[in-house]
This record gives sequence, structure tokens and C-alpha cells, in this order.
Amino acid sequence: MQNLLSSSLLSKNVEVKGYRYIILLVVLYGFETWPPTLREGQRLRVFQNRVLRKIFGPKRDEVTEDWRKLHNEELNDLYLSPNIARVIKSRRMRWVGHVARMGERRGVHRVSVGKPEGKRPLGRHRHGWEDNIKMDLQEVGCGSLTGLMWLRNRDVWRALVSAVMNL
Repeated sequence: MQNLLSSSLLSKNVEVKGYRYIILLVVLYGFETWPPTLREGQRLRVFQNRVLRKIFGPKRDEVTEDWRKLHNEELNDLYLSPNIARVIKSRRMRWVGHVARMGERRGVHRVSVGKPEGKRPLGRHRHGWEDNIKMDLQEVGCGSLTGLMWLRNRDVWRALVSAVMNL
């Protein structure tokens, strides 16, 4: 895909669509089911900026007339879509709504709601999937997962997912 992303035969619009519908889907496959660390989130942002720099190419500076790389803010202005962190958060929110609407007899529901047996290792517990969901909901201003009644309403939940995507 590297040759296609920097090809002069394809328009920027086609290259961006190739990134969004092929590369991004492969990179984020299954990402909604596990909590990323800060380092993984940073590496994903670096990856996204590297691909977008490959697509949009260098920019000519008006003052010095030299070619330079695009800054991150310029890439965000050109890309016009949510960054990779927003995509991950919205997919995670969509997945938790899907799991909440499943029946309690389904295996996925039992795994996500259940608590494992046994002792935990010493020290601070790792940041879990539920912690990320709670932080995403607080970002939108909905508090926490106190009741599942509004999780079961698809229209309300879709509005929350789109709110997370558009922050």
C-alpha cells in the first residue's frame, strides 16, 4: 500500500479512502475489546500521522521556499476525519452497547460482565476495559454505567457513540 499512498496517479481523496477503508480497518481489528496502554495509543497516533504525511506529501514553505513536512495540526486540518483515538473510543462504545443488549446466556456477555476467580498479583491493578468505558462516558458527560436501561435503547446509545466520535 505504500506505493499507492504516494502515487501521483491517484487523487488524494482516493488515497484517503484507501487509508480509511482498508488500512485503518486492518489496524483496528478487534481493538474495541481490549484496553490500549498509553504507549500503544501514542504509537497508533504516530502511525496515523506517518500514513497521512505519506498521502499528503511535503509542503512548500512560502518564506524560505524550501520543502518541509506537514505539522500535526496541518494534517488534522487536511484529513477532516476524527483521529484514531476517537475512532477507537467510538468503536468501544458501540461494542459495549452491543454486549449490553445481548442476553445474559450469551458467552460474550458472561465474559465481559463476569469476574474471574483467583487472586490478583500484588500492586496496582491494570487499567481495564470497563475503566476505559467509564472514562469515555465521563468525557461525554454521562457519568458512569450505573443503569443498563439507557444502554438498551439503541437510539440514545447511537447518539452517545456519535458524541464520543465528535468530541
